[in-house]
Amino acid sequence: MNGGLESDFSEMEKIMRDYIEKGCVMNPEKLKVEPVISTIPSTSNFTTLKAEKKRDVHFFAVDCSTRTLRRANNWAIYVYRVSYAVVQNRDVDWGFKETIRAVKGDAYVRRKIMQETRLQLESEMALRLERIADDADFILLDGASYFGGERRFNVMLYEACARRGIKLLTISKQSPMLRDNKGRDLIAATSILGPKGCWVYHPVKKANIHDHLYGDVSIIKLCDESPRTFRCDIMNYLVDGNVQEIISPLCSISEDPRCSGYPVALWLAHDFSSLSETKLVQYYVEVEDTLKKAGLLDLLRKEELACNFADELHGVKHAFSWERIPNA
Repeated sequence: MNGGLESDFSEMEKIMRDYIEKGCVMNPEKLKVEPVISTIPSTSNFTTLKAEKKRDVHFFAVDCSTRTLRRANNWAIYVYRVSYAVVQNRDVDWGFKETIRAVKGDAYVRRKIMQETRLQLESEMALRLERIADDADFILLDGASYFGGERRFNVMLYEACARRGIKLLTISKQSPMLRDNKGRDLIAATSILGPKGCWVYHPVKKANIHDHLYGDVSIIKLCDESPRTFRCDIMNYLVDGNVQEIISPLCSISEDPRCSGYPVALWLAHDFSSLSETKLVQYYVEVEDTLKKAGLLDLLRKEELACNFADELHGVKHAFSWERIPNA
C-alpha cells in the first residue's frame, strides 16, 4: 500500500461499510453558490501597472486537483493532490500531498463536500507556507476571497498573513459570477474598455467580512501580449496601500508563454497537482484491494454497474479517465 495513506484507506473502508449498513440520507438542500457581483464598468477604475522584477521576493502558490477513483449514484471515492510552487526569479521549488477520501451522497452533495475538502487542503498547505514566507512575499490562491465556513478558505490563513503583512491574493481561472449591468461577462467588458499594456481595475466590489468576502474584488491584466484578464481579490488589510504597487510585481511572473498572462507560480502549482495515469491506476487497485479484503466490494461493484453504463458505451473503463472535477 502507498506509504503514508494507511489512515486514508482505513477511513474510506469505514465510510463505505457505514454506507452499506445504514444507507445514505438524501439531502434536498440546494447547493449554495457564490453570489453574483454586478456593476457598471467605469474607465475611472483602471490603473496602469509597471512590470517590475522583485529579485528578493518569493511567490508562493497553492492549487489542488481532485480525481474520481470509483463512483456510484450515492457515493464516490476520490483522490486529492494539493501542491505548491515557489518561484523566485528563475528558481522553482515545489511539493505536494495526496489523500484518499470516500464521500456519501448524491452528485450535488458530493460536489459540495469535495469543494469544502479542496479549500481546506489548500488552506492547510498555504498555512505551512506562511510559516516560511517573508513579509515581502506573496501567497497566491486559486479562487475567490471567501473565508470562514462552508466552501470557503480557512480564516486562520487570512489572519496569519494579515498579522505578518504577507501579500495574500486570490486569482480565479474563471469568474462567471462577475457581470456587468446587463448581465454580460464583466471580465470581457473591462477588457474591451481597458487601456493598452498591463492594468488593474479596482474595485469591482469592496471587501465585506460580514458576507465572508475578505478581499476587494478587482480585475487584472498582467501581460501586454496576452488577451486574457483575470479576477484578483486583494485582501482587505492590503488595500490601504497603493494597489498599483501591490499588483505590479505579478507582471514579472506572468509573461511565460505557457500560461498566457496567468501568474506562472499558480500555473506551476496547477500543473504539479496533476496525477499521472499510472498513479491513478495504482490507487484504483489499492482501493479495490482494500474493499475486497473488507468484504465490501461485491455490493459496491453492483452499484457501480448501475451507474456507469453510459461511460462504458463511450469506452471508458475508469471514472478518472472521463470525470474531471472542476477546481472552482
